[in-house]
Order: sequence, then structure tokens, then C-alpha cells
Amino acid sequence: MAAPLLDQRDLEFMLYELFDAESLTSRERYSDHNRETFDAAISTARTVAEKYFLPIRQKVDTNQPTFDGEKVDMIPEIKVALDAVMDAGLAYPSADYELGGMQLPALVTAVSGAYLSAAGSTTMGYIALTNANANLINAHGTDEQKNTWVEPMRNGRFAGTMAMSEPGAGSSLADLTTYAIPADDGSYRVTGNKIWISGGDHELNENIVHLVLARVKGAPKGVKGISLFIVPKFLVNDDGSLGERNDVTLAGLFHKMGGRGQTSTALNFGEKDGAVAYLVGEENRGLMYMFHMMNEARIMVGSGAAITALCGYQYSLDYARERPQGRLPSSKDPLAPPVNIIEHADVRRMLLAQKAYSEGAYALCLLGTKLADDLHTAPTEEERQQAHTLLDFLTPIIKSWPSEYGPKANYYAIQVLGGSGYVNEHPVEMMYRDNRLNPIHEGTTGIQSLDLLARKVPQNGLAGYMACLAAMQETIVEARELPELNDFAAELEGAIVTLKQVTEFLLGSMMEKNIDLVLANSVKYLDLFGNVVLAWIWLKQGIVASKGLASKPHSADENFYRGKLQALRYFYRFELPEIGPWAKLLMDLDDTTYAMSPDWF
Repeated sequence: MAAPLLDQRDLEFMLYELFDAESLTSRERYSDHNRETFDAAISTARTVAEKYFLPIRQKVDTNQPTFDGEKVDMIPEIKVALDAVMDAGLAYPSADYELGGMQLPALVTAVSGAYLSAAGSTTMGYIALTNANANLINAHGTDEQKNTWVEPMRNGRFAGTMAMSEPGAGSSLADLTTYAIPADDGSYRVTGNKIWISGGDHELNENIVHLVLARVKGAPKGVKGISLFIVPKFLVNDDGSLGERNDVTLAGLFHKMGGRGQTSTALNFGEKDGAVAYLVGEENRGLMYMFHMMNEARIMVGSGAAITALCGYQYSLDYARERPQGRLPSSKDPLAPPVNIIEHADVRRMLLAQKAYSEGAYALCLLGTKLADDLHTAPTEEERQQAHTLLDFLTPIIKSWPSEYGPKANYYAIQVLGGSGYVNEHPVEMMYRDNRLNPIHEGTTGIQSLDLLARKVPQNGLAGYMACLAAMQETIVEARELPELNDFAAELEGAIVTLKQVTEFLLGSMMEKNIDLVLANSVKYLDLFGNVVLAWIWLKQGIVASKGLASKPHSADENFYRGKLQALRYFYRFELPEIGPWAKLLMDLDDTTYAMSPDWF
């Protein structure tokens, strides 16, 4: 019997017990829904994933897209699978009814999408990036731009991308050189080169809408002079039909170690007279607009990393339950039958680590998804602002922690399978390769750490930082009412004291000392903060599990809840204590890496 893609019971726990998705039906936007409609959407997604994506998973991985100099070729089954997602209404299920969506809560959309992501990996990126592109234009574009570009993206005619990185700039957007010149008709002409553009060219849709960062000629240097433009692959006539090909050409494809279902491209804009482009919003405010899509993409990356970790965990768990090998150390009888490897303590250690990493990471991502929904649909303005403040602060952690610990989980999945783990007859090596992309996607871990310590913590008088501490304290208070969680609540409280000491020291040091030295170890600060946040997330899950056990559930649920509490215990015993040496290193302003001369390598 094939291993399940994901643990349905765990998804139900996340959705209905941890985040109480049913309560969202009291909001006007979701008043047409109930648990039955939520479950129907998730069930449909699972069916599409298992019918269309799972059978081609290995074929997608071993048959990367190619470019013959004129067009991109890929296996035809990809379009069939993506069309099935569109036909099922699962591409943009949280969109407005009038735009063809189902107005599902973001939490439900995320869980239904988890099955598609688990089976389809980055193949689903074509739809995800298109959705994020449409959301940005819908938020910041004109009515004409919404009608011209958003509606065709929602109905599947057009695809969408984000085009930021350049060969000479990479992640340093302040140094981008792509430029735009105003035209007499109010449009612009864009010239430049972009790289690493996911989904930048293909034949899956009629048109591709690129959101391009460029600098209007004469604009200020640095990020303050960046504007955002809509640059389509094909121009569009007044009646919505396709016009002539725009001056956008595919320079070539990159071939990554994983995530091979989605093209990664180098694009040239304006090789002839300049690519026709349409300004989004105002000049020189492009990076602010693009953050709308970047932040959505960062949550998407974190979620993809967590889901890939969950998928590897499920596969290795199923394998460990069925694979007989060896005997326990206490067995003295060489003729005794081998035990299934899940009986070996070290295998259980690796499974428990995967469970703690993957289920913790996914709960964190769903918290981010819920906050993203709350900032639009929460009942009061105060609640919406609180959601915005907390989400904005947590975004670097939501992106980076799953991206770092997801591959660790997949590493353990390979190890559980032993020799079978590193051959492609089993999918866990592919999952590791897919997941290894995520620490780089949408800003490296180092970039996220600089954003957290140098920007997010001090921002708005430490508002996001204080909101995060307050949210964790609320959970501690609730956990103290449950005797079995008292020790864990005390440990989290102690970890927060450490976090506060380190944060106050570093903030002071950034003002008084060499800021480059202080930020040299910013990744360890991100690690420290991330482990405290995940300890908080696991305490939240522990509260729900403890209350579930108190209700005297049937044996299957009792085992499920005990598994949650054991994963909580694992995280607090094996992972949370690591913040101690990290804190010392940070408060010592350790200069080991900073003082390393480039000439010494």
C-alpha cells in the first residue's frame, strides 16, 4: 500500500482544533461556508493531487523543461494536471465569487493546497505565482489594469511572474540596472536583463504577465528609485485578444538540483526598441508594491518547505513501519525474527525529529496564513492592525525556519530508509533536493536575518517585537492552567527572558559599536528567535492535545494526542536548549567569522 501524501488527521487537527477554522464562518465573507464545504474543497484537492500529480511526480523530476531556441518544451502531463486544478476551482479558491473564486478562508485554501503541493512540488508554482501576481495588481493597480490582467490570470488564460534579480545585482535590488523610459502614450519602454525568473516562459498559458522592477531614467539611485511595471509577453488588444509579441525574449533556462517542474529562466527585456510596460502605482514606489507579492511568496516558500518535510516524514514513517531489519540490543537469540525498524530507538529519534520539525513548521506557516486573512477580514480595525503588525514581524521567521529545518527533516527521511533513501526508486531524495532550494528562494536565510534584527525588531518602536512577545505570553498563561504543561511553560518563559536579554544587548550594540560586527552573527539571532517561536508554536499544539486527552477520546485520537505531546517534549529537550550557546555567542559579539580575512581562505 502506498504511503499517504500527508496525515489527514494532523491536517484536521491544525485546521479545526488548533486554528478553529469553523469560527471564521461567522465573518460575512465566509458566511456561505461550513465544515462540510471546507472538507469538500480539501477532499477535491486530495483527489486531484493523487490522480494527476502523484503519478507523474518522478517523470517531472527526471524530464526537465528544454528550450530549442524558439519555445519551451515540457512533458504534456504537466498542463493536464494544472488544467485539472483550474477545472476543479482550486487555483484561486479564496478569490471573490465574481472573480471565479469560492471565497474560502485562507486557512482552508492553504490546507487544500497542501495536497497539491505535496504531490506537485514546484509544478504548482505556476499557479501560486500567478495568484500572487494577480493579488498585487488587484491591490495596487488601476481598474483598467485589473480588467486587462487580473481577470485573465484568474480564469487561467494568463500566467504571472515576478522579475527582480539581475545578473549583476542578484539579491541586491538597490543595484538593479534595468531601466524604463516614458512613452508618449503613457506607457513605458523597459530595457534590461532578469534571471532566476520562475515560470518566466512556457507554453502552458496564452500569455505571461511579468511584474518587473526597473528604474525610470533619472530616478534616484538605490531602492528609493525603483518602480514596478507590468510587462506582458504578448500585448493585449482593447477587446482582450492577444496582440503582437512584446519585446521580451527567453535567453535560456536554468536547470536546478530540484523543483524541476517549473521553468527557471533568464529573460531579456528590450533587445529591440524596449519592451512595452505599464507603470503600477507611482514612480519610485515599486519596491513597496513588490513587497506585497514578496511577502506572500515568502509565506508560500515556508509553507512549501514545511509540506515537503511533512511528505518525507509520512513516507519514511510508512517505510519504518513495514521494513523488517535487525533485532533489538536486548535480543540474544540470533534466530529471532527481525523487527520492523520503527522498533529501533534511533529510527524513532529520527522520526520524532521529523515530526517536530515538519508539524511545527507547518503550524507556524498556517499561523501566518491566518494572520494574512485576519488583516483583511477580522471583525474590527484593531484586530486587523494587530494581525498586520504580528504577521509583518514574523514573516522572516515563517520563511526561514521551515526552509532551514525542512531539509533537515528530509535528511532524516533519507537516513531512515538507509540505502533505499538515496536511490530515485523512492521519492525522499527528490524531496530533499526540492526542499534544498527553499533557503535561497525569496531571500536567503542571511537576508532574512538582517531583515529581522536590523529592521523588523526596531521598526515602529519595537511594535512587532512586543506583539510577538505578548502573544507568546498569552499562550504561557493558558498552558499554566494545565499541570502537565507547567514545566514547558516555565521553560518557554525562561527562553523569552534569554531572547529579551540578547535583543536588548544587540540593539544597543548596533547604535554604540561597529554595526557590521554586530550583524555578522545575525543568522544565529534568527536561529535563536526561530527556536523560541517554534517552542511557542509547539506549546500551542500541546494545549490543544492536552485538552483533547482530557476528553477521554477513542484510542486512535489518544495515540494522536500523545504523539503531539511527545513531539513537544522532543523540541523542548533537543532543540530549544540550543539557544543557550547561541545567546552567549551573540552577547560576546564573537568576531570569529567577522575577523576572518578573505586572504586566509
